[in-house]
Amino acid sequence: MKALVLAGGSGTRLRPITHTSAKQLVPVANKPVLFYGLEAIAAAGITEVGLVVGGTQAEIEAVVGDGSAFGLQVTYLRQEAPLGLAHGVLIAREFLGDDDFVMYLGDNFIVGGINGLVERFARARPAAQVMLTRVGDPRRFGVAELDASGRVVGLEEKPVRPRSDLALVGVYLFSPAVHAAVAELKPSWRGELEITDAIQWLIEAGLRVDSSVISGYWKDTGNVTDMLEVNRLVLESLDARADGRVDGASELIGRVVVEPGASVERSRVVGPAIIGAGARVRDSYVGPYTSIGAGCVITESEIEYSIVLPRASIDGVGRIEASLIGHDVEVTPAPHLPRAHRLVLGDHSKVQIRS
Repeated sequence: MKALVLAGGSGTRLRPITHTSAKQLVPVANKPVLFYGLEAIAAAGITEVGLVVGGTQAEIEAVVGDGSAFGLQVTYLRQEAPLGLAHGVLIAREFLGDDDFVMYLGDNFIVGGINGLVERFARARPAAQVMLTRVGDPRRFGVAELDASGRVVGLEEKPVRPRSDLALVGVYLFSPAVHAAVAELKPSWRGELEITDAIQWLIEAGLRVDSSVISGYWKDTGNVTDMLEVNRLVLESLDARADGRVDGASELIGRVVVEPGASVERSRVVGPAIIGAGARVRDSYVGPYTSIGAGCVITESEIEYSIVLPRASIDGVGRIEASLIGHDVEVTPAPHLPRAHRLVLGDHSKVQIRS
């Protein structure tokens, strides 16, 4: 079995962060979300991975390399435009050959890995197997309709009137039969080749499509709210360790990780939290569910339930909560007079100001 990892999306819901960074590389607990998927694939015993990339190929290739750090052999497959999940399968046809494969969306996060799913697929050998989870608003997802035995009898992408609350999770397993389905597809109303249409083609052709309803945790990390929630979840699993320097005037409470080269001075850090390599926290408070990236500087400030990307600086700010702060950002207090807001904002930024 091979793996096809889709990492070509533009990440519009994470702008402005994704104007300059691939959404799959935004860190969760100081590790790119893409890495969690690659690790899950390797743990399932799969070694050959096709990584579908777009305009951020150079950035992704720089950190993933040939995949050997994960125990994988990575082949990069260029997608010139994000034309749908099934289009990713289409351009990977030569790489995939006649092998079964798992398709994994690079910005998805699944607790518990995919070992059981891969083993079940290998035993049952359906034409396709999908992962499903119950959601509050199925109109935002691809939605599956099941028969009494759990087989999929119908699929619809973002339906106006959903037939169930079972949404497709970003992991799919396919036999080579899917290639015939993909070859027959026409673009949807969104201008994309939909994987839901390909699976529906298999169903209508009389082929078996199985499902697994997961009870564990799944998130599409495509927006800031979900990124912060996944960060919270991963930090919950940390084991405390202090490999950096923590002075006697500082206090670490709970599951706190201080990575090598980091320093904590006259500060209080309440876990779960992680202070990245080479970061400096001085005269500050870092609260639960916070990831401070490598090389950051936090001075005379308070921050909680947030993700701070590498080399950012926060100096003299009263309190920050529920925030995603990008690479090399500088956050400082505004002058008291004149009473006005001075802003330099990129496209698609969102700002909340208290008058």
